[in-house]
Amino acid sequence: MQKKSLIALMLLSLSSSVFADDVAVNGQQISIEANKTPVNTAKNAAAVAQIPAGHKFAVPGSFTVAVAAQNSPPLTVFSDDNKTLLGSEVDIARLVADSLGLKLNVVPTSWEDWPLGVASGKYDAAISNVTVTKERKERFDFATYRKDSLGFYVKSSSPIKSLSKAEDIAGLRIIVGSGTNQEAILLAWDKENQAKGLKPFTPVYTKDDAAQTLSLQSGRADAYFGPNVIGAWKAALTHQTRLVGSVDGGWPKAAHIAVTVKKGSGLAEPINTALNGVIKNGDYDKVLNRWGEGVERLDHSEINPAGLGD
Repeated sequence: MQKKSLIALMLLSLSSSVFADDVAVNGQQISIEANKTPVNTAKNAAAVAQIPAGHKFAVPGSFTVAVAAQNSPPLTVFSDDNKTLLGSEVDIARLVADSLGLKLNVVPTSWEDWPLGVASGKYDAAISNVTVTKERKERFDFATYRKDSLGFYVKSSSPIKSLSKAEDIAGLRIIVGSGTNQEAILLAWDKENQAKGLKPFTPVYTKDDAAQTLSLQSGRADAYFGPNVIGAWKAALTHQTRLVGSVDGGWPKAAHIAVTVKKGSGLAEPINTALNGVIKNGDYDKVLNRWGEGVERLDHSEINPAGLGD
């Protein structure tokens, strides 16, 4: 009972600090309270003109965007009402919607739901830290908006010093999202390791941030591997974890995060123009910098670039 109580207190402390109002991440000071104020941008006539004639949006007059609601700041975090979704992903969605002259309609969803939702037309797009990959380009079109950087994080007291290559993960238990490109990287590394006779790694799949925290802090997992901006945020707030290695999301190549739309829908072009417009006018930098993501900025947006597997 005493052990359970200690774990409960630990989780409460860590969870509450994850949503603290003011923190420095990647050298940038962040205030969630200040970030509740939307960053809007002007309508982009060139982007509007590229919307296919007669295109039917999921909700007429709106840009309906699926955003994975996992309370993973700085990408996503619920506001005080526990309903309104904040974060850099919502801010990027708003810049695109404003540019296209549409009302933003954010639909909080799960990571597992967005592919079918976008393919079926339930959502116009997914803006949910989706990395461009060769396999995904068979079903979707992409307009990039951020570099993809992945980080390995361990408990502060962990003896692990570095995780940056295949041999380093042998025999470890690593928290990773199912169906993500980071999982694909670990599986590829594990295949290499087993061919060399090294111990297999064990993927640890969790449903939410609290479960991830418990697994890592209780010793059920050795490391977390995921978006570096999420790991950096938690490390800066809680001081309970530390970075021990980073990998490009398209290992062994660089990869980018992108707005994801149904293949052949014709929306990638106007969204690409919209993104390049806000990159040029500075509103894009306002969004990234206020969430501590300036280190992952792009100079320009691309449509369907090379990604993981290409």
